Amino acid sequence: MIHSMTSFARCQAETDGLLLTWELRSVNHRFLETHFRLPDTLRSMEHPLREVLRKQIKRGKVDCTLRLEQQSGHDDISLNRPFLLQILDLLEQIRTEAPDIGSPTSMELLKWPGVLDETPGIDDNKSAITAIHELFQETLIELISHRQREGAQLSATISRRLDEIDQIIEDVKLLISSLGERLLTRLKGKVADLASLLDETRPSLLDEGRLEQEVVLLAQRADVTEELDRLSIHVEEARNNLLSPGPQGRRLDFLAQELNREANTLGSKSAVAETSRKAVDLKVIIEQIREQVQNVE
Repeated sequence: MIHSMTSFARCQAETDGLLLTWELRSVNHRFLETHFRLPDTLRSMEHPLREVLRKQIKRGKVDCTLRLEQQSGHDDISLNRPFLLQILDLLEQIRTEAPDIGSPTSMELLKWPGVLDETPGIDDNKSAITAIHELFQETLIELISHRQREGAQLSATISRRLDEIDQIIEDVKLLISSLGERLLTRLKGKVADLASLLDETRPSLLDEGRLEQEVVLLAQRADVTEELDRLSIHVEEARNNLLSPGPQGRRLDFLAQELNREANTLGSKSAVAETSRKAVDLKVIIEQIREQVQNVE
């Protein structure tokens, strides 16, 4: 069953006075692209979390955001002393090179990102780290479940469009079954119109044998049996892909391109107005399929 690339999941948990919140957002993308927004003290977790995600999702742009909030009674603010000392050391070097530059105030230093540690000791808190990993996996499961549900709806929509293509194929087959007779009638009408403009005493412009030969040539040029067969094969393959496991978006996109190619050929070979209209209807349906396929993993 196919999966959608568009979904959203949000999960929360509490641990050691912290409220953990994971938000995962997924949109369509040609390949798998992941972006993690984590507190600076937890950047070391990004690689293992990305590997967990890659094992479950193959395509899409996925944004993963972790938020940490101190619960009431645990709202003490601590100073990131190692980081502050590094900043002060750099300021001392700057004053040596450019003594005319003024020093920052204490408030300006406190506003520097990372000076105030809002998650004190979280990088050394094994229970909190474990909780973050577990909550991420829980959120990822919810995200995948959402992708599955939306994928089922996409599959139903695409299947309906494939049924419409099958109906058009049958309609065109019915039209071309009487194509020879219709072409003969049309040619006879044109010859009759031309004869009426000429002297009625003149001999017939074309004999029946020559007229039938012309009809055969026109019918051969307008034969779309091969295109209809390929359309049916592509439709059946698309149905198989909709029911197959694993990512199918690229395969379905390729089949949509091939369906469009056959529809173009069908339109170019059309010898009667009805077939031309069916070719236009077919291209509209295929374009609708292509739009939906862009969201398939």
